[in-house]
Amino acid sequence: MEYGLFYKNSWGKSKRLVAGENEDVLLTVKNDGERRTVTLKAKKPILLNSYYEAGYKFPASKEYEPDKKGDLYFMNGYQSWTDSREYYGDVQEKDVKRLPKALVKRFSFDRYGDATFYAYDKRVLHGYDIFYVKGARGAFVVNLNYKNAYLIAELIRAEGSLTLSSDLNGKFLAAGEEIVAADYAYAKDYKSGLELLDKYFPKKRTEKIFGYTSWYNYYQNVNEEILLRDLAALDERFNLFQIDDGYETFVGDWLCVDKNKFPRGLKPIADAAHEKGYKAGIWFAPFVAEEKSETFKNHPEWFKKGEDGEPVKCGSNWSGFYALDLENEEVKDYIRTFLTAYADMGFDFFKLDFLYAANLPEYSGKTRSEAAEYAYAFLREVLKDKIILGCGATIFNAIDKFDYMRIGPDVSLEFDDVWFMRFMHRERISTKVTLQNTIYRSLFDGRFFGNDPDVFLLRDENVKLTEKNKLALLKINALFGSVLMTSDNIASYGEEKRAALSSALELFYRAKVTDYYRKDNIITVEYDLDGETRKFDYDTEKGEIYDR
Repeated sequence: MEYGLFYKNSWGKSKRLVAGENEDVLLTVKNDGERRTVTLKAKKPILLNSYYEAGYKFPASKEYEPDKKGDLYFMNGYQSWTDSREYYGDVQEKDVKRLPKALVKRFSFDRYGDATFYAYDKRVLHGYDIFYVKGARGAFVVNLNYKNAYLIAELIRAEGSLTLSSDLNGKFLAAGEEIVAADYAYAKDYKSGLELLDKYFPKKRTEKIFGYTSWYNYYQNVNEEILLRDLAALDERFNLFQIDDGYETFVGDWLCVDKNKFPRGLKPIADAAHEKGYKAGIWFAPFVAEEKSETFKNHPEWFKKGEDGEPVKCGSNWSGFYALDLENEEVKDYIRTFLTAYADMGFDFFKLDFLYAANLPEYSGKTRSEAAEYAYAFLREVLKDKIILGCGATIFNAIDKFDYMRIGPDVSLEFDDVWFMRFMHRERISTKVTLQNTIYRSLFDGRFFGNDPDVFLLRDENVKLTEKNKLALLKINALFGSVLMTSDNIASYGEEKRAALSSALELFYRAKVTDYYRKDNIITVEYDLDGETRKFDYDTEKGEIYDR
């Protein structure tokens, strides 16, 4: 195995060190057979790019019997919404830059994930911070250095060989300064890897959230009447009522509630939720503002600028939205002000969305991971003991900062969204994709945070999911998550839907998944309910469950 470092010296010259040391830097490796730690000490001032280990050889393993297509490789996507699943080696990764440039630029499709800073290669599958192989050559790797740098796993599909890269880009070291360049635990197979996770990320007690959110029925078309009506329909089994996007005049103007929709403001709704014994929740995208907002118009100095001197655009939602400069003290004061105002209003639960904007821009002297660590820690500092659900966020940076975390893209109202969106970015909305994320990212649940698999939808109106799709979504969310949410007005449920929900709640609170495994398009799930082992097959292409 070859290992080394890419960097620039004090003269700005790009250099590469292969193992050991040179006149600029010293690499020291410690390996105990389970954990590999690489320390980097600068002899002269240097600007880092990446540390790498190439030609990683998988230890032999018989833990998993591969099918005709061979080994399965788990690739964890960049952020909450990025598709994450076990891949066969014959699958090519989607690359948004294969789309027409004019289309990508117009809709900012390259801004939601890692496309602006990671060079996609059709020969390679890649993922972040956790990686495993199920097959004749098993392996399991998990990043323990995530506060400093992302660990990128790159698999050359044709060879089955792995390169690990620690993303140190942008980190400056003065002479004599030392950092951990890479630190990861590894095991010979998936089963041993789960034991490693238990060691380094032990399970925590996570409260189950069963709640309502306004988004997936009304989207931005909410008002006081609708919310109070849906709140009245909820029964004693619920413990959260969350207001989503649409209450504010524009994204970024968080203290400006739309008076036409909410003439009395939002406090009466929070109070009404509390009267029913529920936590009151509220949605923000705290690190961005849209182009039409007063924040964007009146405070251009608050926005992070790119190399071209223009504000860094984060996507095309709303009127287009841009990243706030999180090193600007006025920006931090503004974020602190509006979050504190809603906490003082009585809101208990904060869904904080589009958090990838924290490190889409580059911050001088910080790695991309350090920028996210700084930003997410700031949110926790401001909100103190309030409950935080992160969304659109980089996964490992949420550890010890957020109570709950979205682990898939938004649910779509038809199974794989409209046909033309299936060619777009990896973070697009899709029930098909998010159901697989829910299963494959379930190993995070209770270790890093409580997993939020997004909503279930049983209603008949304003949805194009089939009945089998709806039931699969409900059952898988109930089994694999710590958060179970809906946007339905449950007063509209008939007897069958009420029975389906009651059955799902039994699974949510009492069942435990014991195993899941893939063959072709079928994922077989085994779980225990009250001492009885049960099993079903989930068809990932059709979105249907078949009990066994």
